[in-house]
Amino acid sequence: RVYSAEQQVGRLLDRAATGAATVDFFGSTLTLPVERRFADLASVQRWVDAVLALDEVRTRWPQVPACGVRDRRGASRAHYEPPATIAVPPAGRWAMRELVLCHELAHHLTVHTPGGAADPGHGGVFVDAYLLLTGIVIGAEVSLLLRAGLHQAGAV
Repeated sequence: RVYSAEQQVGRLLDRAATGAATVDFFGSTLTLPVERRFADLASVQRWVDAVLALDEVRTRWPQVPACGVRDRRGASRAHYEPPATIAVPPAGRWAMRELVLCHELAHHLTVHTPGGAADPGHGGVFVDAYLLLTGIVIGAEVSLLLRAGLHQAGAV
């Protein structure tokens, strides 16, 4: 259900990158931001470090450790490896984008939230972290669309 909502928002962000930057959302027009895409693992690592250093993130998760990024064999998916590694397939350009990286970083924050380690993979602690990250990093409009998609899919 989480992946379904994420893919829906990803398609909207793809349209925004090609110039169709507005969407109708229940009678309101939302202007979507341009989502960052990354060329290599070094740029992904810099992004992860910068996000974890943001005041909003440090305030909510003051004890969260650094998170590494590594190359993942195969191009089918990215994943998080506790306690602190995001594995990204650089050959799979679809994974080298903020929305996917916010998803994986939300797993990192979940694992390092008191009680979060007991949260199922895409449970409430994860969803809260994911929505907060997308709002801070990509934009409130994206977080709103993701929340609506998660609700529609029955994930929240």
